[in-house]
Amino acid sequence: MPTPEITPQVQEFLTRKLLGRLATASSEGQPHVVPVWFLWEAGAAWISSYRSTRKVIDLERNPKCALVVDVEQAEGGLTAVMLEGRAELVSTPPNAVKQRIERIYTKYLGLDGVLEKDPQEWLNSPENVLIKLTPTRLKAW
Repeated sequence: MPTPEITPQVQEFLTRKLLGRLATASSEGQPHVVPVWFLWEAGAAWISSYRSTRKVIDLERNPKCALVVDVEQAEGGLTAVMLEGRAELVSTPPNAVKQRIERIYTKYLGLDGVLEKDPQEWLNSPENVLIKLTPTRLKAW
């Protein structure tokens, strides 16, 4: 399935420091929605996670997922973007994974915040994995 067109307006919206909500489903079909930090880069939403989390376990069984990014009140322009597609779990090469996770943390914590103790411990966790969602469907409103 072709990748949907990403307009400049959608591109700008997805680079903002907004939380996303990632939806996955268990093997029984139970929906699971969780707030996530993400980075829009190279035509995909990249989400940092740990291998032991429910979202990753769900995606290992069923890679179909959706990510919604929205704002409470729009001051003109977009209010929300929804991306749907199949997730890919990325754990190699380790150095590239760590660098992308660091860019995600820097987006939300800033250059100084990412140097704090907790983010540094997160960056060096052996559980690190990236969720790469390349959208096959996009809805913006």
